[in-house]
Amino acid sequence: MALKQKLDYSDLASAPADRLRYEILDGELLVTPAPSLVHQRVSRRLQRQLEDYFHAAGRGEVFDAPTDVILTPHDVVEPDLVVVTDARQFSRRGVEGPPTLVVEILSPATRDRDQTLKARRYAALGIPHYWIVDPDALRIAFHRAEGSSYVVAADAEGDTTVEAPGWPGLTIAVGELWKPSPLERADGA
Repeated sequence: MALKQKLDYSDLASAPADRLRYEILDGELLVTPAPSLVHQRVSRRLQRQLEDYFHAAGRGEVFDAPTDVILTPHDVVEPDLVVVTDARQFSRRGVEGPPTLVVEILSPATRDRDQTLKARRYAALGIPHYWIVDPDALRIAFHRAEGSSYVVAADAEGDTTVEAPGWPGLTIAVGELWKPSPLERADGA
């Protein structure tokens, strides 16, 4: 009996429900802990801005993790945010094929992987736009595919607003992503 050389979606489908995030990249298992509250807050705020642009005009649909994005039989990921502009990519399993935009929000457990391994793999598999959000540096980098790699098309940090490259009229209020919770402000924390 031969052992599997690479994992695939069927292996991922049998992962335990233990609050960990399981992904497969080029057949290798990646496991990360649940995201922090800051990570979730930034994700939710960026998702709202993306939805205002993509949903309002019927340009696409925005999904947040956990949503399986099945790029190949051996590449199944759960990006923090995904924008799909082609309804033919929807399936019972998740998003099939490269979406238009993938957003990863850096955390201590994923920082290196998101900026190197995932960036290389996403570019090689045809994802045209890849944004990396860094809550520690208060920065967002907008990457655009060029050949089989990404180039930084724009970046923004701190309390600023920027038009996202590739989508006229999509303005990202970067400063809104980093604001503390209203509860924290109320408590003076």
